[in-house]
Amino acid sequence: MARDLRGFLKLLEERGQLRRIKAPVDPDLEIAEIANRMLQAGGPALLFENVRGTSYPVAINTLGTVERVVWGLNRDCPEDLEALGKRLAMLQQPKPPKKIAQAIEFGKVLFDVVKAKPGRDFFPPCQQVVLKDPEVDLEQLPLIRPYPGDAGKIVTLGLVITKDVETGTPNVGVYRLQLQSRNTMTVHWLSVRGGARHLRKAAEAGKKLEVAIALGVDPLIIMAAATPIPVDLSEWLFAGLYGGGGVPLAQCKTVDLQVPADSEFVLEGTIAPGEVLPDGPFGDHMGYYGGVEDSPLIRFQCMTHRRDPIYLTTFSGRPPKEEAAIAIALNRIYTPILRQQVSEIVDFFLPMEALSYKLAIISIDKAYPGQAKRAAMAFWTALPQFTYTKFVIVVDKDINIRDPRQVVWAIASKVDPSRDAFVLPETPFDSLDFASQKIGLGGRMAIDATTKIPPETNHAWGEPLISDPDTAATVDRRWEEYGFADLDLGAVDANAFGYDIK
Repeated sequence: MARDLRGFLKLLEERGQLRRIKAPVDPDLEIAEIANRMLQAGGPALLFENVRGTSYPVAINTLGTVERVVWGLNRDCPEDLEALGKRLAMLQQPKPPKKIAQAIEFGKVLFDVVKAKPGRDFFPPCQQVVLKDPEVDLEQLPLIRPYPGDAGKIVTLGLVITKDVETGTPNVGVYRLQLQSRNTMTVHWLSVRGGARHLRKAAEAGKKLEVAIALGVDPLIIMAAATPIPVDLSEWLFAGLYGGGGVPLAQCKTVDLQVPADSEFVLEGTIAPGEVLPDGPFGDHMGYYGGVEDSPLIRFQCMTHRRDPIYLTTFSGRPPKEEAAIAIALNRIYTPILRQQVSEIVDFFLPMEALSYKLAIISIDKAYPGQAKRAAMAFWTALPQFTYTKFVIVVDKDINIRDPRQVVWAIASKVDPSRDAFVLPETPFDSLDFASQKIGLGGRMAIDATTKIPPETNHAWGEPLISDPDTAATVDRRWEEYGFADLDLGAVDANAFGYDIK
């Protein structure tokens, strides 16, 4: 598979996961409405070939299922992602190998790092067409407006590339941008993000911040940029580790930044510190419209693109959405890294229904009293993305954390709210969470749903109910004899118990 957007779309089409739409469609509301219905049904990616107001086709829903996210990460199944996570965890906090086999494995990982080093493309496809002021016209791009209350057209899957004005260290992030005029956009990023830090340092130095926006890139790079794990690697190197080979980069035409050479479009511009415009409101991942915020204004002086470029987009909202599918897949990568940070954690799960980050369920191998509370506190500080996790439920290792019936049973049967629930009030929080009493400041709750041991309790715990092993073996052996050969009880239908699972 070619390491670019076109190669991925070709792969999806070959596997029956891409639908081409030749009928004319409007980027204002209509594309998002069609894509949202397809997302709800778990349907294929879409390529709109006849978009009103532009000559460029629009791809959307490319990463709308976990299966497609796994393919985008150059893997075959979700289980493969945990193996990738183990290798990344080894790089994060490498320990001296104690055995020959461990030394060999660590050597393989270091070799992967060497292979992942980005390369340089001196004749990049992304610069087959070069437009400079006054030819730059962002209004020719098929930017979508997903919801009727949105303030304008947006860019959602663009890589926003900046660098530290002192050290030259680049940052690659995925931030929302709002079209403001034919050559300007505002960028919406949180103050803790790399781009915002770079802008503050540029302001302190009295300089403009150079910015490049890469549109339509290899899904590997998008997911590397969206994975804020504490590994001392550039996003380019991280993407190379995801894909097993270095990302080819190209030098921009008017700013001192590098972009993926196979990008479909590249926008080059600068931010003058202090120059802002109102940004928003827009529909966000919480399922509501966000507020209006003064955001940095980017002035673009150059746009380059491939011949016959394809515009890639997505949109936020209440799950299921592409961002939720990405989060579920990345959950597998985080697991080994999290285990390394918090050794007692056996497994963890971020349900899509809880926006893939607002509620975490973690299982532990409990060995001492108070361990569940320790695990919850450690979870909140283990990785940057868990800073905004509002609820943590801790269960024993024998609970299947992906089965809501088992989790609810653990809460109902093992929790005394006066003892097992604790709240951290007024912690720095997600400004998009309207449930917080104060915007940007909210509480967190942890629930200890593990079996209690002294001195957590002063009485003996009940004996768990289990089947008689001999009888269970007999029933297994005689299952077909009972006439149940056509029944597979390994995968229980949760809908039969009142769960509306789609």
